[in-house]
Amino acid sequence: MACVLLFSRLLPFSHRLRGTSVCLLSLFLSYLCYCALFPDSAVMPKSGDPTPSCERADGAKRLLQRSVSSCASPLDARTSSVEASRLKTDQRPRSSLRTDTPSPPMSNLKFGNKKLPNAIIVGVKKGGTRAVLEFIRIHPDVRAAGTETHFFDRNYDRGLMPRTLESQITMEKTPSYFVTKETPHRISAMSQDTKLIVVVRDPVTRAISDYTQTLSKTPDLPSFQDLAFRNQSLGIVDMSWNAIRIGLYALHLENWLRYFPLAQIHFVSGERLITDPAGELARVQDFLGLKRIVTDKHFYFNRTKGFPCLKKPESSGSPRCLGKSKGRTHVQIDRDAIEQLRDFYRPYNVKFYEMVGHDFKWE
Repeated sequence: MACVLLFSRLLPFSHRLRGTSVCLLSLFLSYLCYCALFPDSAVMPKSGDPTPSCERADGAKRLLQRSVSSCASPLDARTSSVEASRLKTDQRPRSSLRTDTPSPPMSNLKFGNKKLPNAIIVGVKKGGTRAVLEFIRIHPDVRAAGTETHFFDRNYDRGLMPRTLESQITMEKTPSYFVTKETPHRISAMSQDTKLIVVVRDPVTRAISDYTQTLSKTPDLPSFQDLAFRNQSLGIVDMSWNAIRIGLYALHLENWLRYFPLAQIHFVSGERLITDPAGELARVQDFLGLKRIVTDKHFYFNRTKGFPCLKKPESSGSPRCLGKSKGRTHVQIDRDAIEQLRDFYRPYNVKFYEMVGHDFKWE
C-alpha cells in the first residue's frame, strides 16, 4: 500500500523527467518497496554461502550466545520457546553440531580427586607407624600416601595427597607430627573432624630403636648412654635429646588436646601390633568407621624379622614384608641405663595412662 501511494504522488511529475531518469526512479522505488516487504534478516545468503548473513558477521560461537530472534524471520519470532531453541540449534553450522557431549582425551582421564586427609597417623617415630599404614592401606576403602608427606610440619604449602574416590578416606603418615608444636593447630585449621592415630610403644624400647636406626646411618655416633644422660651416675637424663623427648607422650598429648577431643584420637599399641596385628587393625577400622575387611587371614609372623608380614596377595608372587630397616636387631644397652630410663619415664607413663584411659603396661 505504501508503494502504491508513493507512485500516485510522483506520477504527475514523471512527464518532466527524461527516460533514463524515469528508469532510475522506478528502480529506486522498487528497491524501497522490496526492502519494506522483505527485511534484511530474511534476505537469502549469496549463492554457495550456507551461512545466514548475521551469522557471517558475528561468527558461529557468538551467534549461539545471542537470542534466537536476532537472526529469525518474523514467522520464526512467533514460534514457541521450545521451537526457538530447536531453530537455534538448527542454525549452527553442520561442523559444530554434536549428538553428545565430547569426552576428554583418554590421557587426561584420572579417577578420584585429591583431598585433604580424613585421618592422619601422627606418631610416634619408631613406634610402628609404617606397619599400621601398610596394614590399613590394603583396605579397599582407604587410600594413603606412601611416603611421609610432612605436610603439616615441613611442607605446609606443598603437601600432596593421593587421588581418592568419593567412597574412600584419605590417609597420610608422618610420625614427627606428634612432637611438632604447630601441627595440631594446623590440622585443626584444616578440619576439626580429622581423625588422628598415634602408635605408641614403651618409650625406653622406642628410644633404643631410634638410636639403632640413627647409628646405622651415622656409624661414628656417640654411645647411647652419652646421649641419653647428662650425668648417668646421678641418673640425670638429657631431655633435650630427641630420642628421649619423643617418649614424653603425656606432654605432647596435652598440646593435641587443646585442639582435638580425646574421642578423635586412637592409640595403637606398638607391642600388640607385633603380637596381634589383626586385633589392632580391627580397632583401627572401627575407629575409622570402616567395615572389618583386614583380618587375621591377611597376616603371618615372620620369625626371621620377628615381625608380622602380609600374606601373599593373589596378584603378587611373594608376601609383603616391611623394609629391612623394620625389625632390625637393637643395639645392646647396659641394664643399669635401661633401669634408670624406666625410672625417668615412669611418672610420664602413669600420667599418659590416665589421660587416655588405658594402661599399656610398660613397667
